[in-house]
Amino acid sequence: MKKSNEGKYMKAESNHVDEIPHAIAEGDENEERGNWSGQMDFLLSLIGYAIGMSNVWRFPFLCYRNGGGAFLIPYLLFMALCGMPLFFLEVAFGQFCSEGPITAWKVCRLFKGAGIAMVIITGLTTIYYNVIIMYILYYFIASFVAIPDLPWTTCDNWWNTDACSVRYKMAAALNGTNLTDSDLTYNDTHLFNMSLNLNNSTLKPVTPSQEFWNNRVLRLSDGIDDLGEIQWDLALVLLLAWVIIFLCLMKGIKTTGKVVYVTATFPYLVMTILIIRGVTLPGAGDGLAFFFVPRWEELANFKVWSDAAVQIFFSLGPSWGGLLTMASYNKFHHNCLRDSVFVPIVNSMTSIFCGIAVFSVLGFLAKDTGLPIDKVVEAGPGLVFVVYPEALARIPLAPLWSALFFLMLFTVGLDSQFVMIEGVASAVIDSWPKVLRPKKTLFMGVFCAVWYLLGLPMTTKGGNYLLVLMDWYISYFGLMVIALVECLVFVVIYGINNFYDDIAMMLLKYPSIWWKICWMAVTPLIVVFILLMMFVTYVPIYIGDYVYPAWAEALGLMMATSSVVVIPIWMIVEYFTTSEGDYFMERFRSLLTPTEDWGPAVERFRTGRYQYRKTPFAVMEMKPTAF
Repeated sequence: MKKSNEGKYMKAESNHVDEIPHAIAEGDENEERGNWSGQMDFLLSLIGYAIGMSNVWRFPFLCYRNGGGAFLIPYLLFMALCGMPLFFLEVAFGQFCSEGPITAWKVCRLFKGAGIAMVIITGLTTIYYNVIIMYILYYFIASFVAIPDLPWTTCDNWWNTDACSVRYKMAAALNGTNLTDSDLTYNDTHLFNMSLNLNNSTLKPVTPSQEFWNNRVLRLSDGIDDLGEIQWDLALVLLLAWVIIFLCLMKGIKTTGKVVYVTATFPYLVMTILIIRGVTLPGAGDGLAFFFVPRWEELANFKVWSDAAVQIFFSLGPSWGGLLTMASYNKFHHNCLRDSVFVPIVNSMTSIFCGIAVFSVLGFLAKDTGLPIDKVVEAGPGLVFVVYPEALARIPLAPLWSALFFLMLFTVGLDSQFVMIEGVASAVIDSWPKVLRPKKTLFMGVFCAVWYLLGLPMTTKGGNYLLVLMDWYISYFGLMVIALVECLVFVVIYGINNFYDDIAMMLLKYPSIWWKICWMAVTPLIVVFILLMMFVTYVPIYIGDYVYPAWAEALGLMMATSSVVVIPIWMIVEYFTTSEGDYFMERFRSLLTPTEDWGPAVERFRTGRYQYRKTPFAVMEMKPTAF
């Protein structure tokens, strides 16, 4: 491991200090790949990527399930000890080499498979993530079709069943409250009869919003074995979602960098409006108390700590490749350390901000129905597409609030999707730059078209079972393994001091030793803890009372390991194709050594030990050098 010499290094680099403002202010430094038009483009893209739909529904639900305010303690702790360090590592990694998730692993070819694993996980996720965006668009459009009401407020639609009942009447029946004839709407007589004799009833009451989701939007089949035909209204909305994605990405970061000025800021405006409205509703105080008042005994439950740690990966997005990709378009001296501290803090505060909006409305819903709060909240899509629509339907000017809410979700989803797709595209384009880079618009068009076709099976009657299967298995295991590989490579193989020197080349100062401590010990230990908890708490996939068949679980486990198995496979490929030397250990060591073109992509920043090495885009005269 190379010993760092900060004083000597800083003296050698001091003559570049005056050049930094000029370099940042000018146009693209990297003429081959391009750069962000401005520093705010990158920052807003980071914020938009880090703040996704998990902040809106997953974080509040985890707080509800894991002790309310007590959950905030492990969440914020893991954010500081695991989330921020991995965030900074990937951003610094990408900014230093200006490469995509695959070609960036010139730093250690033996683990190039980790970059490919990033692309596999992200690529598969973008398929079903756009299906979720499709559902959001569907609800946004549906908000306007039944003005002055919403289509999921009554039981007299063709998709409703005999079990349908307005929720406040259902609560009254279950609580033994007498219902008059004027209280009953279409199909409510079944609920009334049930309230007279619950033990003999064969009907379970269902809300209109639940039936709209199951019977109108999904038209859900009996299981994954019965996919059924494509629902063409969903297929058309999915096509619209992909067209919007393509229009925003066809010119790369030059278009997305401008779009995020709207998509990254608009959700805060809408969320603020919803909070103002939510906290003025009856029962909002009860909901906020449920959210903020901790149940300390829950901290003794390991599942609480595991959920908090996993949430970091879904909130901030380390190991996905998106952070690395966005940072690769930064100018070389951009202050990535500042962004790596600021964005996680904004992310955490946004999660709490969303929690206020969620629990104020859920408190109102609990008061309105007479049900306890823990009977109102549902996880995942049930919260976004059942509970929220039902709560919004009870607020005056319901179509307006519904449209605003789903428009906010749409912009939140777009931000995350932008970065994930750009990450996959950059990885492929950087692998064949001469062929694909001049034709990036065409490539993005083909990419979006192919991914649209891959998403069509999820528009069938059994499509939601496929979506949940992919969401359940694709990312969890692979993300943790990639995080461990990153720590291993930069701490042990490349050398933590070498990496610190690289960061100092960009920042013109060394970061605090805090980051070194986290990367060397704290962060990898937390990731190992998450992996262990995954195995200990594993349960086969299910939705409600439906348990997936064994073949579907096997398919899910194959998806979970598909990204990870690439890492050892690619070790073998690299050994036989790019390693150098006559003996096994010589060839093995060559794969642990950075390639000759590793380092800053722009020639004028290749100082110090990089001065006589190749650049990624030009071949320079080789002179002896050592790492």
